Amino acid sequence: MLVSLTRLHIRSVWFLPRFLWLNERAVRQIISSPGFREGRLLGERDLSFWTATLWDDEASMRGFRDSGAHRQVMPRLVHWCDEASVAKWHDRDTLPSWQETYERMKAHGRASKVRHPSPRHATLDFPAPRSRASRPLKPK
Repeated sequence: MLVSLTRLHIRSVWFLPRFLWLNERAVRQIISSPGFREGRLLGERDLSFWTATLWDDEASMRGFRDSGAHRQVMPRLVHWCDEASVAKWHDRDTLPSWQETYERMKAHGRASKVRHPSPRHATLDFPAPRSRASRPLKPK
C-alpha cells in the first residue's frame, strides 16, 4: 500500500475558479482509478489545498497521476502555484491525520517545480493545516 500526499498554495484568487473546476475533474478521475482505496481533500482559506490518497501500490498512483484530467491540470499548476510539495508513505494501510500529513510533508516531502516560488517554497516552511473539515473520497 502507498499513501500519496500533496500540498498546493494557489498564488492568486484569480486562478481559483479554474483550479476548482479542473480539480473536480481530477476528483472524478481519482475515484474511478484502478488501485485507489480512499482519500480526502482539504482546502483552506489561505488558498492552500492538501490531498491524502491511499493506493494499492505506486504503479496505481502513477497511472492516475500521468493520465487524464490530472495530467492536463499539472502544467497549469506550475504557473498558478507559488508553493507545491509532495510526499509518499510506503507500507501504510490507512490515511494519516492532517497533523500526521503535515509532519510527514515537513520531514520527507519535496518541493515541486513552480515558476513563481514563495520564499518558503524550497524549505517547505509552511503552516500546518488549520481546518479539520475535509472532504472524503471513496472509490466509485
